[in-house]
Amino acid sequence: MSLKIPADVRAAMTEIAREFGRQGGKKAASNSTPEERSARAKIASLAAAQKRTVDRLAREATQKRSKKSGKNR
Repeated sequence: MSLKIPADVRAAMTEIAREFGRQGGKKAASNSTPEERSARAKIASLAAAQKRTVDRLAREATQKRSKKSGKNR
């Protein structure tokens, strides 16, 4: 069963969620020990590095394909 939520209600819910989301990170950081904050930062850093690697590999694969198609002409 799917329930249609009116657009104005959906917009209000989105705004409330956005506001609490902003508070959540600050609250989590203030309630964490330095070791916990360091662990969270390390996980975030690794995730960012992995995303950069995936993006770079995709970009390089695209460049290789375009070079190969240019040589066959």
